[in-house]
Amino acid sequence: MPETIDIGLLEYPGAQEAALLGLADLFEIANRPDPPTLRVARWRIESDYLVPTEPSGHPSVVIVPSGKGGPVPSEVARTFAAGLRRLHSAGTILASVCVGAFILGETGLLNRRSATTHWGAAEAFVARFPDVNLDVDRLIIDDGDIITAGGMMAWTDLGLKLVERYLGPTAMMETASTLLIDPPGREQRYYSTFVPSLNHGDTAVLSAQHLLHASFADDITLADLASKSRLEERTFLRRFRKSTDMTVTEYLQRFRMNKARELLQFGKYPVEVIAWRVGYTDASAFRKVFQRIVGLSPSEYRRRFRA
Repeated sequence: MPETIDIGLLEYPGAQEAALLGLADLFEIANRPDPPTLRVARWRIESDYLVPTEPSGHPSVVIVPSGKGGPVPSEVARTFAAGLRRLHSAGTILASVCVGAFILGETGLLNRRSATTHWGAAEAFVARFPDVNLDVDRLIIDDGDIITAGGMMAWTDLGLKLVERYLGPTAMMETASTLLIDPPGREQRYYSTFVPSLNHGDTAVLSAQHLLHASFADDITLADLASKSRLEERTFLRRFRKSTDMTVTEYLQRFRMNKARELLQFGKYPVEVIAWRVGYTDASAFRKVFQRIVGLSPSEYRRRFRA
């Protein structure tokens, strides 16, 4: 992991200044004496490109904050779509808070994915983005390369999730304690998050990762992934492992278990249904993989971490 992790905060008309300032403060408080260090910069649109307003490297994450005036108008949201797509295709994680999801929606990257926004904006969101699987019962939906958080103050939850991802659970808990924010479930020793490697620089592998993230529950074949990456299958497998330190099977299993943890923590589905929703037709096989990766059975995990 690099010594400096750049995080971008998107400025747009009507953005909630409290979220922009609060996220910057949260990440500054989270920084430890030792690297890595979270460095925050605001980003804005210039000639259809997103550029930082202060020193910044290529951002690991760009956060679209909540807005003050309800759903972000289409004419405003569309302004940022191309710039956000460029960053995402280069490995930047995109995140939104509350109605910031309307800006992510205009990129088309949320299509066929699950996302959340403020419950009061649900009807407007569905009308504008019918291809997105909106779930306003969820506080945070983490798809690895895209994260959405619902509610104007959910920037605190998103901020802590990113602190945990990049600085670890101890830094996250200390930050939460300093700010008097309660992070439910995150203090348990069995809680862990799959962090996909997206900044490896191999665009062919990255395109296959995006396909896996968007269609993780489908029966994706090696031929599908190789075709998406435009590589011969053996070359693709070699480059995928080099870029992610995992085989395709290991990567997909960990991503699926990460989604299963969310469903167990926040949903009411039986384990058999969750197994099916994350791509397993055999619930017994799902339980074995979950136990191996998470360290708990699905039922034990739900008892410990049920929100």
